[in-house]
Amino acid sequence: MIDPQEPAFTILSPTAILGYGFPETSFERGLAAKPDLIAVDAGSTDPGPYYLGSGKSFTDRAAVKRDLRIILREAVPRGIPVAIGSAGGAGAAPHLAWCEAIVHEVAREENLAFRLGVVAADVPRATVLNALETGRIERLDGAPELTAEAVEASTAIVAQLGPEPLQAAFRQGCGVVLAGRAYDPGVFAALPLLRGFDPGPALHLGKILECAAIAATPGSGADCVLGTLRRDGFTVAALSPDRIFTAESTAAHTLYEKSDPALLPGPGGRLDLRDCSFTETGDGRVEVRGSRFQAGPPYRLKLEGARRIGCRTITIAGCRDPVMIKGIDAILAIVRDHVSDFLRRENLRAELYFRVYGKDGVMGHPEPLRHAPAHELGILIEAVADDRATADTVCSLTRSTLLHHGYPGRLSTAGNLAFPFSPSDIPAGEVYAFSIYHLWQCGDPVVLFPVRILQCTGQTAPSPAVSTR
Repeated sequence: MIDPQEPAFTILSPTAILGYGFPETSFERGLAAKPDLIAVDAGSTDPGPYYLGSGKSFTDRAAVKRDLRIILREAVPRGIPVAIGSAGGAGAAPHLAWCEAIVHEVAREENLAFRLGVVAADVPRATVLNALETGRIERLDGAPELTAEAVEASTAIVAQLGPEPLQAAFRQGCGVVLAGRAYDPGVFAALPLLRGFDPGPALHLGKILECAAIAATPGSGADCVLGTLRRDGFTVAALSPDRIFTAESTAAHTLYEKSDPALLPGPGGRLDLRDCSFTETGDGRVEVRGSRFQAGPPYRLKLEGARRIGCRTITIAGCRDPVMIKGIDAILAIVRDHVSDFLRRENLRAELYFRVYGKDGVMGHPEPLRHAPAHELGILIEAVADDRATADTVCSLTRSTLLHHGYPGRLSTAGNLAFPFSPSDIPAGEVYAFSIYHLWQCGDPVVLFPVRILQCTGQTAPSPAVSTR
């Protein structure tokens, strides 16, 4: 068991992602434990490349402001440091500026004064091209080799910051640190590492706390968790009476988003969890020991980039005709051929996709039950083209062709599809794809990602920015 007399560092994780919300009663229980840090992850690549490429947040502004108001209003007067990573969702410059503006609003409205450190995670195209030319870019499993064309086409490129730039902000007396795209565990581990705690348990605890109560039972992305770090291990505790941590739930979240169950790579090395133990202490807490960090030069960061590929229009429709359901693959193939002929005649370029829910809409061809009979299908038609007008045209043509296609055995000529919405065709905006998902052998991250420091005075606009290294 971990000796309770050992020096401890306590971290309050309010919510899985800033803007997802949390009960104030849980947060108050966390405050009662007098945490040494409040840390929160504010983003993810899970919603896909659109948000990185477009510069928009996938979280709601009012919800983010609500969470930030509670956190800052309680943390600043108590002198509890606050760390926020992957600001604004995707963590690029527009997202960071969006989240920073909310921080300033809250500071003025709540009359809060603190030193704010802002760390951008953007990487210039020229820097990536130079790294590509000098052999310092490595592809991740499943990713294509990076090309100069992909770099040039990227509308945004960010690096997943490690703990070092956040540590630089804390060294300079920042009470609140706001970072762009960041390695989730590093946001939680930065300050305890600065205080001399072992990186193995610190980063592993960060891995659990990044999603807050999702790792508890029952899990929730909108509830608070308390982590207590000690010399050679840590404990995690839920802050709602409705939840507990179990050995199984804690170990399960340790496996979350990992390609290897025992090794977790990150900036500067990897976590080795082969000797990890998870012990329930009998009070809804779990004690974790045996996490080790293996430093591994060269220092590498994951790069994420997105490029625009066009515009999307969709139609959602339902089918309950057993004859059509039985022959749906052949019917969709005929419709696709008809649309392809039209595109060739009109010299148009577009991509057409069908997703058939109730058959294989989630998994596609790997679906093992794709030939099992269904009593109804949901059909999603998706057209992607360089411009909205073409996407609209292709989606409309596909929808009308499928609606009136005369397949063998059809009994009614009134139409094959049921539409839940009118209008049936829905312009879905611009489409982006990940263009960069690679490792970058970089130099000193503190030099590459300097801290911009502002003094928030509460009643007035923040002081001019100062860049430090």
